[in-house]
Amino acid sequence: MLNKKQNRLKSELNNRVDFMNKKIGAFMLLSLFLYSLNLNAQTQLYDNTIVDSVTFTETRDIINKLSNDKFEKHLFTKEYKSLPYRLLKPKNFEKSKSYPVIISFHNSSRIGNDNEKQLEHLSKIWIRDDIYDKYSAFVIVPQFNERSSTYIKDENGLLKSEPFIDIHLVLNLLEEFQTLYKVDKRRIYLIGYSMGGSTAQNVLNIAPNKFAAIVSIAAVPDFSNLHSLKKTNIFLIHGKKDIANPYLGSEILFNRLIGNKNLIFKTFTELNHDNITIPLLLKDEIPNWLFSKKMKK
Repeated sequence: MLNKKQNRLKSELNNRVDFMNKKIGAFMLLSLFLYSLNLNAQTQLYDNTIVDSVTFTETRDIINKLSNDKFEKHLFTKEYKSLPYRLLKPKNFEKSKSYPVIISFHNSSRIGNDNEKQLEHLSKIWIRDDIYDKYSAFVIVPQFNERSSTYIKDENGLLKSEPFIDIHLVLNLLEEFQTLYKVDKRRIYLIGYSMGGSTAQNVLNIAPNKFAAIVSIAAVPDFSNLHSLKKTNIFLIHGKKDIANPYLGSEILFNRLIGNKNLIFKTFTELNHDNITIPLLLKDEIPNWLFSKKMKK
């Protein structure tokens, strides 16, 4: 009788041990899964900044007062085609040193060939005294005489961007530039707002292995080469109230790049297309993020 009772207790104990082992195993698997997700997850940020009319005007006035004279005028030509651009050299530039390169693309309101108008507010942050002193880099600001990025609807009605036919002039310019100056090839960056943000994405999709990082603000996305961007340093910025270049496009791009732990998507919940750059103009958020990124060897 005692043996039967002992056997029953032993059997119950073994069952409980098996049950606990299964629970521990399931917990460990879940923990590993969540840890894996965390390692590979993108970062999504929300900012509730509100820009009133006074802040808008005062911020732009500060940038407008910065002289364009630090930007040299140049003209790149190849096979009967030309691309005007402005060049900012690093402070205390030394020919023997290698420097990062930032290519800044303008929005559609700056189209032309005067080699002046493309110096919009976002490109001029680099000549703010605090930025110019701290972040030594070449800044190239090309000007396009037509749209550098066109928008079309896909089969689902979603806006997507495609580059204009001469977009390779930008890559040709970069190639020539590297023969004229010492460039840190591990730190070449793209940045742009609106059409310029779309153009930055277009160029990245064409040549993903040339660029260390991209900042794309209020852009219409380019989905053409997503499989090559899974490890690229990408900073998407968009205003949730943007109806010119709908916020939804950046949201979908963010979701389609799932697994890229080097991707940040910052949503300004209260901003629209016209005021999205204002919180970025007097801070060093963009330069600080860009200069922390380099291509792996």
